[in-house]
Amino acid sequence: MKEFKKKIYAYLSNDIGIDLGTANTLVYLRGHGIVVNEPSVVAVNQKTGRVVAVGTVAKDMLGRTPPHIIAVRPLVDGVISDFEVTEEMISYLVKKAEQYSKKILGPRVVVGVPSGVTNVEIRAVRDATKNAGAREVYIVEEPMAGAIGIRLPIHEPVGSMIIDIGGGTTDIAVISLGGIVRSKNLKVAGDKLNNDIMSYIRNEFKILIGEKTSEYIKIAVGAVVPGESLETTIRGRDLITGLPREVVITDSDIREAMSSSIDTLVESAKEVLETTPPEILSDVMNRGIHLVGGGALIKGLAGLLTSALKLPVYIAEDPLTAIARGTGIILEDLEKYNDVLIQNEDELRTQK
Repeated sequence: MKEFKKKIYAYLSNDIGIDLGTANTLVYLRGHGIVVNEPSVVAVNQKTGRVVAVGTVAKDMLGRTPPHIIAVRPLVDGVISDFEVTEEMISYLVKKAEQYSKKILGPRVVVGVPSGVTNVEIRAVRDATKNAGAREVYIVEEPMAGAIGIRLPIHEPVGSMIIDIGGGTTDIAVISLGGIVRSKNLKVAGDKLNNDIMSYIRNEFKILIGEKTSEYIKIAVGAVVPGESLETTIRGRDLITGLPREVVITDSDIREAMSSSIDTLVESAKEVLETTPPEILSDVMNRGIHLVGGGALIKGLAGLLTSALKLPVYIAEDPLTAIARGTGIILEDLEKYNDVLIQNEDELRTQK
């Protein structure tokens, strides 16, 4: 009977995995793969209170809107800061994903959240997803989803270490036997590096630049170790004259701008290793550390971590989609991965 019900539900509703990120949200649709990859930005008309645009269209509006339209990021440091706007964003993304496969019932949804989030924050994600039309909602910690996404042996008695560098947070986790043994969640991630670059250029060059420009600089010339010389031209507002000005920025400028945050990241990885049980530590020495998330693509970061931690560090294949792929693998076999999901408090009460 149980198998029959599962087949009926599979026929009538979709299975969707969401990597709910501070910078980007990816949506996985079972049977189709990753079908949506859009910035986590929503444009709201303050006069009417209505959502004007979501995702890429809203991001293009950042810094370019009239006073009555604001482009907001409803997630700050990986958690919901504006419940209603997040609900609108999830609803839009789910509808966009379901265009590929229309079904009668609402979807089953697995959502990735940063490690160490509070029960209140988990409830907010669960409620926002339910209100957006989901039939069932399952929550998984992002480093665990990332490890599943890159096919690490998480259920075996073998230690694996993963560093997920996202937009709002960085998750450092050691995983063994389907659970997180040690973890640390930092607010040092892509957005913090963008702010470091903005502050550095304001202080050193007396030029004011926007968030999109600082992200462009980070991708174009950001490198944490010296290598080939890189440079790019940027435009901004001169703080002294108030007029537009153009300057050339090099990789050494950006390295200096990001150095403090990168040092914090390295020290945090050391802290996690220092508290890891020795048997698991020997597994990590053999198997290395795996980098996922957009921050994994920062030039030279894997090499810097290798020399600082004295351990091999590998960038996962397609690190940007690792967590979304992990939610998809969980959806393929929910019973197998049930122990890695964060249990719903209401379900736990009924079990007791």
